[in-house]
Amino acid sequence: MSRSIMKLPKLNPVSPDKLLNFSVTTSWGIRDPARFHALIAEAMKLVSPGYHVGDNLVTWGKNNSALEDGLFRQAWESNLRSEADRAMVWRRYVLACAGYHCTQLPGDFVECGVLYGTGIKTVVDYLGGARFTKTFWGYDAFEFSQVDGAPADKQGDFLAEVRKRFEGYPKVKLVKGMVPASLRRAPRRICYLHLDLNQVEAEVAALERLFDRVVTGGLVVLDDYEWSGKYRPQKIAEDAWFEARSYRVFPLPTGQGLVLKR
Repeated sequence: MSRSIMKLPKLNPVSPDKLLNFSVTTSWGIRDPARFHALIAEAMKLVSPGYHVGDNLVTWGKNNSALEDGLFRQAWESNLRSEADRAMVWRRYVLACAGYHCTQLPGDFVECGVLYGTGIKTVVDYLGGARFTKTFWGYDAFEFSQVDGAPADKQGDFLAEVRKRFEGYPKVKLVKGMVPASLRRAPRRICYLHLDLNQVEAEVAALERLFDRVVTGGLVVLDDYEWSGKYRPQKIAEDAWFEARSYRVFPLPTGQGLVLKR
């Protein structure tokens, strides 16, 4: 049986002399935001171009490849719902590049912790949109409560809203339910696994259920791995889980962690 081959996005030519800068005021854990951002703005006047400010990541002298990849930039900008989405450009590009790699492997795409589907849709749009040939499974409770800090008009079931974003995307399958119970419908082979559950027990349970299904060469992206504070227990538990299997998580400056399945 013939297999549908995905047309991969091409990188556009870039100037060897021109670097793009990126700066937003959306970050977290800042005691005095006004003073902090004033100081950062002053500091950026003293550094070489190619700076990035946002999502708790301040760098300079970088290529900012996400901004130079025209097709990614189009996919990212067309899916922005909030200033947080804008700030996460580097994180989203990690997912897009992981997706590019994984489209060339056997297996399905899986994301646990979908929220409004922005991560999935950005990756799928970068890789062809409605012509995306892999099945992309998204698992989430699709509910907010007062405990989550959601505004009153966003509490309750919002699956219909997320489904509407994927009208015309036949390869995206959304599954409502709590992880790991909802993973009874998980695919047998996985090439791309993105965990963004914000909760240590659920993430470890997802790894227990899904990691053995990740194919050789497949990628696992842990969204919260390198974030400290309330997310630090996830790193501690995931380090122990992977070390027991002789793996090390690659810590990324975006706050993510990356694992290459061997």
